[in-house]
Amino acid sequence: MIESIINCKGAELTQSAKGSGPVFLSTRVRLARNLVSEVFPDRATKAQRQQIFSRCSASLASLKTLQGAAVFEVEALSELERKVLIERHLVSRELCEADRSSAVIISMDQSSSVMINEEDHLRIQLLRTGFHLKKVWSAIDALDTALEEHIDYAYSPELGYLTACPTNLGTGMRASVMMHLPGLVYAEHMEKVVRSVNQLGLTVRGLFGEGSDATGHIFQISNQQTLGEEEVAILSRLDKVLRTIKDHEINARYRLLESESERGKLLDQIGRAYGILENAHILSSNEAMNLLSLLRLAVDFSLLPEEFRATVDRLFIECQPGHIQFYAGHDFEPDHRDFVRAEKLRSEMRNLPPLNFDNLVQSK
Repeated sequence: MIESIINCKGAELTQSAKGSGPVFLSTRVRLARNLVSEVFPDRATKAQRQQIFSRCSASLASLKTLQGAAVFEVEALSELERKVLIERHLVSRELCEADRSSAVIISMDQSSSVMINEEDHLRIQLLRTGFHLKKVWSAIDALDTALEEHIDYAYSPELGYLTACPTNLGTGMRASVMMHLPGLVYAEHMEKVVRSVNQLGLTVRGLFGEGSDATGHIFQISNQQTLGEEEVAILSRLDKVLRTIKDHEINARYRLLESESERGKLLDQIGRAYGILENAHILSSNEAMNLLSLLRLAVDFSLLPEEFRATVDRLFIECQPGHIQFYAGHDFEPDHRDFVRAEKLRSEMRNLPPLNFDNLVQSK
């Protein structure tokens, strides 16, 4: 069953050209929920965790939204399978370390996943390609409401939804959007953006969340505050900030093209990235991500046809260590993984047309 999930080109993996654009890759909303009168997972006994797992999984199975979803108990997953699910943003590292009666339920299109007995009893999340805060919130709110008909949540009129970590009290909601921001990075404005965002009660992280690097110039921006504010207000503030960042990113890109010298440097980097991906025999995951970022920029500037955006977005995920190991079908040393990654990317590059610098779009 795990192979059907991993081999499926799911929502997070196949960023469709129609859904994703020059800046926004994907939208995710996650809700932390706990059962009333039950001990939080990290303080629960094995028997209590098993009881919580049974109650949650039975309730989730009854939901129409999750009909046909796959259930994976963490202790039954191999280390490689866990790594692949983390790379697809379907589970957290914390869940993969919590073997006792922990599980994840994943819809077949990978747009929905529910973690059981992670830090909280339930971590419900929805993923969509592109920038769709309102749409994703509406969908997860409906799912949450349907689930509440089967489960009594731990809730306080003063504190809102009760959670294991105080920083999640209130709405228990984390809304995040994945953004591709090479323009701001090359213009050396990203540090200023991060400071401004933090002052507005939001946070900026790398591709894989807290503690991860922003490889490939991909940043995950989310709300930090969950207490004392309604979900709609949080989403509205996040929406405004993200749209402002998008405008700054687009402006930064085209300012780079205004100067002949800067334009030459940027196009040179894009050309070299194409050449390396086409011919390299050793590529680390970080190097591959940064090269693919430049290839995505080539699509944004019309140096490559729009139809290849989905290919680049897919490769952001498929060049990660777990995916490289999984698709190879056999074990090998970490150093050999860089050879396999380069081979895969060379193979993918054969399906791309040459860069057409005559098509360069220099204005918005």
